[in-house]
Amino acid sequence: MTRVKVTAPARILLLIALAVPQQKLEADSKMEKRPFGKTKDGQSVELYILTNKTGMEVAITNFGGTLVSLKTPDRNGKTGDVILGFDTAEEYENGRNFFGGTIGRYGNRIAHGKFTLDGATYTLAKNNGENHLHGGVAGFNKKVWQARDISSSAGQALELTYLSKDGEEGYPGNLSVKVVFTVLAGRNALKIDYSATTDKNTVVNLTNHAYFNLGGQGNGDILKHELTLHASKFNAVDAGLIPTGELKSVAGTPFDFLHPTAIGARINQDDQQLKFGKGYDHNWIVNRTSATALDPAALAYDPQTGRTLEITTTEPGIQFYSGNFLDGTIHGKTGEVYPFRSAFCLETQHFPDSPNQPEFPSTELKPGQQYHSATVYLFSFK
Repeated sequence: MTRVKVTAPARILLLIALAVPQQKLEADSKMEKRPFGKTKDGQSVELYILTNKTGMEVAITNFGGTLVSLKTPDRNGKTGDVILGFDTAEEYENGRNFFGGTIGRYGNRIAHGKFTLDGATYTLAKNNGENHLHGGVAGFNKKVWQARDISSSAGQALELTYLSKDGEEGYPGNLSVKVVFTVLAGRNALKIDYSATTDKNTVVNLTNHAYFNLGGQGNGDILKHELTLHASKFNAVDAGLIPTGELKSVAGTPFDFLHPTAIGARINQDDQQLKFGKGYDHNWIVNRTSATALDPAALAYDPQTGRTLEITTTEPGIQFYSGNFLDGTIHGKTGEVYPFRSAFCLETQHFPDSPNQPEFPSTELKPGQQYHSATVYLFSFK
């Protein structure tokens, strides 16, 4: 098994890039803006193209705060799009699977679509069997966001803002949300910063739901991709994929990705947790060094193209989903068919069902507080 890592110099360059002071970019580096269609109620939607001089191009639409494409070179210098998605806003509005969307107000599942806060019980949509998933029927990935170019010497950056009103999808409080996507100037890296404030006690858990295939979107399955997860424990779940409360050790299980392991190596083993998820669809508890640092969470490598993806995050968890519900019925960008396990997701987050499990890290946000989370996706090749 090939061991892949981002070298110390690469990490140093990334940290330098993240620390660059904010200065105005030269005019020739302004991001491109294109029409991307209209919603059912007639709202115009745009596509924003962010680039750098080291070969990275990221396309984001303000419909759903959605990552539409992410192009990066392989070991032969060939640029390819490594995330699944669609060609138009209409397809995202009508589609399922949350391709590339900004997920909120609460990423992942909340048991029975209910939680209690300050003595009041809030009822949410049950859009995943008996449970609430990814913000409900019309979560943040189905909303039109306000967009603003805030590029600087650190890189091209797109700021998206959205006001989630009190009662939307059943959640309390008017929640003001800001998400900033930055393509770093000096490295092939995408940084996503999330922030939010509220006027009433609420719960928040924001993430992005990009589906990755480092071989290129529509280019076969991801079972030979090698994955490292910097996590010694994961959330054991029940048949509805709701955490039982047990933080289960990965030792001796198919969930041990502490060393690079092919995604498909153990995915079909006779393991109850794998049967519940029809493969991997669980939250791993990141081995963190502090509450606020950008700590390593995951490293993926495609032996065919040489592309690597390293994810660092401030979040305590990361959901690894192995594309178990992709079934070949979806036609994505350029007409590509997305078959079974043709992509994986690595969603940085707080734990599923935290509002109902007080022993988990809290997802409560109060007036006067500011929610903040950051994740960096660093691409390279070998």
